[in-house]
Formats: sequence, structure tokens, C-alpha cells
Amino acid sequence: MSAHHFHLRLKASYQSEKNTLEGLQVEILNDGQWEAVDLGIRSPGFFIYINALFSCQHLYMRTNAAERNLILVSAEGELQLNASQHWVIEDISVSFTAKLKSGTPSADDLAYIRERMHHCPVSSNLPDSVDLQNAVVFI
Repeated sequence: MSAHHFHLRLKASYQSEKNTLEGLQVEILNDGQWEAVDLGIRSPGFFIYINALFSCQHLYMRTNAAERNLILVSAEGELQLNASQHWVIEDISVSFTAKLKSGTPSADDLAYIRERMHHCPVSSNLPDSVDLQNAVVFI
């Protein structure tokens, strides 16, 4: 058996000063091709969990950006996750590049948003052994 690797990406658009979702597209890299994520009752539970983690990170990025008066037009994000052959999550990398409608982020804003992302409910329930790295860039 080999290890498991997952690579997801998203594109989102927002409306209002609360960075409310207007549109969202999530894709997974499968055999070198990007495919739309279409969750349903037959979706594997582990994949639903990974998608929940990505969704939670995205929610905390956009919500905490709004709290800092960083109003977004759109964002692109990526999640890469490695799990052992026994499906134990080892490391996760999440990054977002968000296009600003208004606001100028300070280093303190970026640190605050990244730190808050670690407290989304799904992230909070990861074992301490999981290396969760996140990044946010505003353009």
C-alpha cells in the first residue's frame, strides 16, 4: 500500500462587506486532471472530511478578513494533504490568494487571519501530530 495525497483547489467570488459567498467552484486533481467536486451520499467519508477542512479554512479566511475590513472580490485557494497508507493525516498545506475590493492588510492582519484559520472547528479537531501550514496573500 502507498500513501495518499489529495490536491484540491477553489475559486470563489464574494459580495457585501461581510465577504459573503456569491459563487464557489471546488475541484480535485485526479490522475493529472482537474475534476469538479460533486459531493453526495456515495462520496467517500474521508474525502468529505478533507472537503470540510478546506471549506472551514476558507470560511475563516474570508470571515476574519471582513472583521479586519478587508473586503474581497474573489479568491483562489489550494489544499494539499498527505495521509499515510492507513489514512492517518500527516500534513496539510492550505493557501489562499484573495483579490481585494477595499482595505490594506497589515502584517498584523495577516498573522491574525492565519492564526484564526487554525481555530476553525475542523482544524481544531485535528490531532496535534498533524502539521497544518496555511498562507494568505492579498492582491
